[in-house]
Amino acid sequence: MEQVSHARSDTPATRRRRSVRVLGATLLTGLLLGGAVPYVTGTGDTYLSYLVLDERTDARGAEHAAGQARALGGKVVQDYPQIGAVLAYAGPRFAGKLRQRPGIAAVGATRTVPVPSPPRPLAGAAFDTGTAHGPEAAALPLGDAVPPGDTAERADDSTATVPDPGEQSDWNLAMIGALDRPAGRGAALLRPPVADRGTATSADRAAALPTAQQLSKVTVAVLDSGVDDTHPDLRAAVDPGASASCADGRPDSRSGAWRPDDAINESGHGTHVAGIVGAARDGHGVTGVAPGVRIAAVRLLGPLGQYYAENIVCGMLWAADHGARAINDSYFADPWKYNCPEDADQAALAAAVGRAVAYAQRKGAVVVASAGNDGQDLNAGRADRRSPNDRTTGPPDDRQLGTECIRLPGELPGVVTVTAVDRNGLPAGYSNYGRGKVSIAAPGGDPDGGTQGAIVSDWPGGRYAALAGTSMSAAHVTGAVAVVAARHPDWSSDRISADLARAADENCTRALPLGCQDRDFYGAGILALPTD
Repeated sequence: MEQVSHARSDTPATRRRRSVRVLGATLLTGLLLGGAVPYVTGTGDTYLSYLVLDERTDARGAEHAAGQARALGGKVVQDYPQIGAVLAYAGPRFAGKLRQRPGIAAVGATRTVPVPSPPRPLAGAAFDTGTAHGPEAAALPLGDAVPPGDTAERADDSTATVPDPGEQSDWNLAMIGALDRPAGRGAALLRPPVADRGTATSADRAAALPTAQQLSKVTVAVLDSGVDDTHPDLRAAVDPGASASCADGRPDSRSGAWRPDDAINESGHGTHVAGIVGAARDGHGVTGVAPGVRIAAVRLLGPLGQYYAENIVCGMLWAADHGARAINDSYFADPWKYNCPEDADQAALAAAVGRAVAYAQRKGAVVVASAGNDGQDLNAGRADRRSPNDRTTGPPDDRQLGTECIRLPGELPGVVTVTAVDRNGLPAGYSNYGRGKVSIAAPGGDPDGGTQGAIVSDWPGGRYAALAGTSMSAAHVTGAVAVVAARHPDWSSDRISADLARAADENCTRALPLGCQDRDFYGAGILALPTD
């Protein structure tokens, strides 16, 4: 959720209050939250969750890592044979001891606040290949200003919904050439749509858009807070066979496990992102960039309101094994906004997520991530005053960081990292940037712009909301990957990314009078669907 923080856009105080409230409910009542598995009754001990990485990055490595963890009293709850890693629960001294064991590459605590026990056993918590067919936005009430920091896209229970836009709030689609008709009357641009100003004709754009039948052969994964597949715009798009929850690091493919939990703030974020990617073109609601695409809905947001590294690893592997051609990541990894290599725990988390991303890329997926909503130069030193964000007491650390500290997964090798532009193609003030750190710019909108300046998309319960943030930008790129993959099913992920970069560069001259002068912000340019 960039979430304008992931965009997770709520403040540290809000996150702290939510964590205390939900943690208390979990521990005192043991209720099942949105399909997440509650912790078992405490035994007097407390546990942290750890990712354990073997030197071998295969099933044998995972088996060895599990054995070493158990030898030190760790309780292994999930293995990741695709990358030679396991998820284990143990006491606070576990990591230091296990790092000394032969064959262990890294061990990292994924949280800073202990829990009373490991999660309960979950039937069917295993990976399978499936059938291969198939916040980062912070939701702000319309008219609210973007709070300092990374708050542009995150939404919570106060998110204002808007009336059914009737597929007319589509300035964002006009900007990237994703319409086969003029922009809707409710989305008239302050200047003519980018797609209408260059040499490309309407017929050219229409020819560039694949049919729904072509798109139905492409699967993209939305790793997020969950997707409401009962929404009219998404009912036909979400593929139950490719969807699951990874809300505690274990794949749960029980029916509906991928849906959002309305007891957790920001739970509507994933539905909004999914609508941008692939909402149906049916005359109602909104239209996605790739209407007809198959969506693998993978819920990462856990019952404590966190996107822990094991959730990301689980989701990335699940999406890759279910044939996703694009994997959308509009969030950052909790509890550390930036993970630093000098810290053994954070280094292990970066290595684990890095292995999962590399696995997905080898399987043919384009991994797309939001750049973040802090307005920071990722090539410069920066302050992080909200980590760790899973704490329940006390202030966050006041960390002054160098460029070696990275956001996950957006700063990992090969990830297409997306910045945000407003309806005029100009940089959004909340968006992170950095030459060599960001890949491409796409519509993210203005959080003060209402339905005319933000991005209108789906919201749980058949509703609609207007949000702004790099979460929205990333979703546009994910939809564009699906469009190219549908037209060129034999293309590799690298070729798809290169084609989008070429079209984005060409779009600069159509979008801006002087072109994309600030490549630190625009990367390759402004997203446009290729016409060939």
